[in-house]
Amino acid sequence: MGLFGKAAKLLTGSSRPTRRQLIQRESEIGGQLFGEVPQGHHRQFFNLDKTTWIWYEEWTDESGKPHSKTTRYEIHDNGVLKVQDNAPYYFIEGQELINLMAAIRSYYERVSREIYHRDPATAKPLAA
Repeated sequence: MGLFGKAAKLLTGSSRPTRRQLIQRESEIGGQLFGEVPQGHHRQFFNLDKTTWIWYEEWTDESGKPHSKTTRYEIHDNGVLKVQDNAPYYFIEGQELINLMAAIRSYYERVSREIYHRDPATAKPLAA
């Protein structure tokens, strides 16, 4: 049993982590892709399902008031739709689209290696 399997067994009593536990770990890695997370902030970025990516950030402002923002990126045949509360939905383009694609690529590379211990290009297990 690998290190991750042993850790999962300690946390859950099972050597197989739950889907929620995997998403949580993936989101922690995803949150680090955009640079250092400022003190007092919490950031997550993860793949919810085949066509949905979630960016979530929460923080407390100088007056102690909590804030949060969730952005959902929906992959459609005709583009990537950006969905946020209290904002018009729109298909992203240009640098924003380039940045999202780079983040998704980095996410897959890190998650493949760090959680699933697989080569991101071939999906074959990494050598121990």
